[in-house]
Amino acid sequence: MSMEPLEGESQKKRVCYFFDSDIGGFHYGPGHPMKPTRIRMCHSLVMNYGLYKKMEIFRAKPATKREMTQFHSDEYVDFLSKITPSNMNSFVREQHKYNVGDDCPVFDGLFDYCSISAGGSMEGAARLSRDKCDIAVNWAGGLHHAKKSEASGFCYVNDIVLGILELLRYHKRVLYIDIDVHHGDGVEEAFYTTDRVMTVSFHKYGEYFPGTGELRDVGVMKGKYYSLNFPLRDGVSDENYKSVFEPVIQQVMESYDPSAIVLQCGTDSLSGDKLGCLNLSMRGHANCVKFVKSFNKPLLLLGGGGYTMRNVSRAWAYETGLAAGVELGPDIPVNEYYEYFGPDYQLDVKSSNTDDLNTPAYLNRVKQIVMENLRHCGGVPSVQMTDTPTLPIDAEMDDLNADEDLIPPDTRRPRRLLDSRIQNDGELSDSDDEGEGGRRNHARHRYSHSVESNGGIAGRKYGAGIMHTSSAPTHGAGPSGLVTRLFSTPEGQGNGSSMEVETPPPEGVEGVEAEVKIENGSEGEGGGSGEISEAMDIDSSSAPTPTTTVNVTEGQTAPTAPVATTVVPTTNPT
Repeated sequence: MSMEPLEGESQKKRVCYFFDSDIGGFHYGPGHPMKPTRIRMCHSLVMNYGLYKKMEIFRAKPATKREMTQFHSDEYVDFLSKITPSNMNSFVREQHKYNVGDDCPVFDGLFDYCSISAGGSMEGAARLSRDKCDIAVNWAGGLHHAKKSEASGFCYVNDIVLGILELLRYHKRVLYIDIDVHHGDGVEEAFYTTDRVMTVSFHKYGEYFPGTGELRDVGVMKGKYYSLNFPLRDGVSDENYKSVFEPVIQQVMESYDPSAIVLQCGTDSLSGDKLGCLNLSMRGHANCVKFVKSFNKPLLLLGGGGYTMRNVSRAWAYETGLAAGVELGPDIPVNEYYEYFGPDYQLDVKSSNTDDLNTPAYLNRVKQIVMENLRHCGGVPSVQMTDTPTLPIDAEMDDLNADEDLIPPDTRRPRRLLDSRIQNDGELSDSDDEGEGGRRNHARHRYSHSVESNGGIAGRKYGAGIMHTSSAPTHGAGPSGLVTRLFSTPEGQGNGSSMEVETPPPEGVEGVEAEVKIENGSEGEGGGSGEISEAMDIDSSSAPTPTTTVNVTEGQTAPTAPVATTVVPTTNPT
């Protein structure tokens, strides 16, 4: 499909894109404006435009209850995990207490939906922090209204706050930018008293949900002047939006000097949105992404509002292309939702002729006040970095199939578990020739596996190019997270001793030899972590012998080998 390199791109960015195929199966209820199907529609465009060739695609491990309680209260998370449409009458008092119902209804799979949204943002943040990518994208995230113990504005779990907390483990200062039509009240409230996170929100203000985000709301205590709000009136145009967004963000970058940025890309600020009242075109909205990307900081792109599904998917697909360094062509490729993009079938959202009530005098006055608030911040705040506490790991989660084993036998397995066992050969092949990348013979596949420890990011790549995770917990939050990557660990990367094991070929597979190497060593700062990868080569006659590399830190027990082994103990370098 038509993709052109972006002009002025000095360096290609490493992009990690998160998508879980389960997300489109959730339904808030009849007549509710929030429709998770929009994320699946966006993904269909992303894949059919061929963007999978420009980035890595992952399925994140869903966030656990314990991970959610890094921000949310234990009682609230426990309530979300228990309530269902069938038992909601037993939780009447709790529903009132936690503001669940009406705008934030109880629906089938509510907690799973929250887990998927939060998991993508947390894992994206973890990969950014560990320099595994330059830009992480999670359109299922961006749910900025959720509070510590309260659902709000279609949001139950604040994945943004959880992602920022993950970034703060490694980054001194994080900048949060919100271009949703609604004020990002949940994120601002979470960091209202700290100078380690600056929140900047451009939103409609007045008699409009959530009613917060006044110009005078600037933070308190250490966080005073580290919350910036730019209230807008109805009908703001591309030109006027750009005239305030770029100078404000430019000054924020100079004054605050963040080491990572989170950009909430709510598309209800687009023209024609069912709940919005602004008048941005797709390119006017995407200009914010392009401008923020130009600062070359680790960038987490998240979704948010957006209630005209065909426009939401257009904008996010286009912005995914910008993140990957390409501009998508105007003709929408054939995809499973193709009929929704008629009658023009163009990748574009145009501004309407709505009146812009944001006069130059009003915008200049607000911009002047915002700039003055920025000057009150003084110099770049210094931060005393300390060791980041890690979360303990449940012993039962060390089992790669633990989450599946806990599912009752009569319950439908989620899509991510089915995909972990099913290889769709040639699904994304560019060739129609079965001998040239089409269907493959499973018996001729080669497998190699490896494990990343010491707080690694969870993930496993499978045949369609989607990387999904094992059941090992936490997105960089614990000492033994598991991850599989597409790329094998370079030979000699580990330090110290090694254990080599010759293993017989898998049953029923001819001519496939496996070699297991267990290396004790360190990777990067902090040491003790290595990588495993799951790679597949098609032709066993020409492909090199695969290896499975498992790094084991000092004091850990090496995995049990099927045959006799020889171990030469050494000590890791300090």
